[in-house]
Amino acid sequence: MLEELFPRAHSRYSSLPILGEVLEELCKWLHSRGYPGAACRRRVAAAPMLEQLLRNQHVRSLCDCTESNLTTSVPKPRKWTAHMAHALGRSLMLYLKDIGRLSLPLLTASDRLVEAYCEYLKTVRGLAKATVEKHATIAAEFLQFLEPDDRLQSLDDLHVTDIDAFLTKAGKRLGRASMQKVAAVLRAFLDFLAAEERVPLGLAAHVDSPRRYRGERLPRALPWKTVLTLLDSIDRSNPKGRRDYAMLLLIATYGLRRSEVATLDLDDIAWRAQQIRVSRSKVGTPLLLPLTDHVATSLMDYLRHGRPDTPHRRLFLRVRIPLGPIEATAVTDVFETWAARAGIRLPSLGGPHCLRHSLAMHLLRQGKPLKTIGDLLGHRSVESTCVYLRLNVDDLRDVALPLPAAQEGQS
Repeated sequence: MLEELFPRAHSRYSSLPILGEVLEELCKWLHSRGYPGAACRRRVAAAPMLEQLLRNQHVRSLCDCTESNLTTSVPKPRKWTAHMAHALGRSLMLYLKDIGRLSLPLLTASDRLVEAYCEYLKTVRGLAKATVEKHATIAAEFLQFLEPDDRLQSLDDLHVTDIDAFLTKAGKRLGRASMQKVAAVLRAFLDFLAAEERVPLGLAAHVDSPRRYRGERLPRALPWKTVLTLLDSIDRSNPKGRRDYAMLLLIATYGLRRSEVATLDLDDIAWRAQQIRVSRSKVGTPLLLPLTDHVATSLMDYLRHGRPDTPHRRLFLRVRIPLGPIEATAVTDVFETWAARAGIRLPSLGGPHCLRHSLAMHLLRQGKPLKTIGDLLGHRSVESTCVYLRLNVDDLRDVALPLPAAQEGQS
């Protein structure tokens, strides 16, 4: 394929000492993922620059190349060539990962400790993958704050002042709700370290959480008319609009989380049974929901006129190259883009999750029981459902009793 892209100069790239051996297969891999020839050509043209940057990091072979080498070799692009070298490095990293040739970095002592903690969370506590990842991130930040490469052998000297310093630093960039999660994770991590006899016992008891009050946040639900306005504002004359409308309609109809929308597969839609199967990462059990006519029509419109023809089984795919499944963050981008175009003012910490709140409030105002709403949202307790049902001022006005009429002769 290099000869097709560079009929006269292909040997210039295939002879590169580090990257030359993979450029031919990399081009074929990019082409299979939907990249046009021009995009492949631009990336290959930047190969000499990336080659020199890797050599500056003392990389002499792809066998020695790690993800860190490829992500840090090119600084933030300021010129076109550097931009394409950055794109080539990113594409090369994905390709080497795909074929299993990307060298793994050497694990530090702190990395091994975090891995052991993650294994404990999965096997002993049975936490979901997403929860384990959050624990791992905070635990790694804590060890990095302690300069683990120098201090890990003496964690038994860890003192409460070290913990307070970490929490103080984190508190400067996080709110009370986030700090509650940090404090909870830190307590669990310290308990794990104490059980492993790496830190003194009782340190976890000194980690205090910020005080928060139940229901202190303002309602995050949008008025239902606003939700309908948002859906109506989506332009469904193109593939992206058809996909975006189907995604947001699923959230507004069933109250799905963004991760649940992103991980839907084609096999999750049972057309004849008129059901949709939703995988719930939080509880590990699927939820079967009725496939409404409106949702079925929007999905069919997307599948017939918007979804790329690829072997991927995920329901919602990217509309730009590289073709492939969307991430959960794409659902947030879609929601915020169309909300901005519709001129909708979002509540604090809105995002697509506020559609989940909106549905719960809409069903409550229709007189639906809390148990029915909780079953639709996938909750195992009414306590979880009540979080979504904080009433606003308009609802409280309906609850207020009328003032008694004043009797004659009374002032």
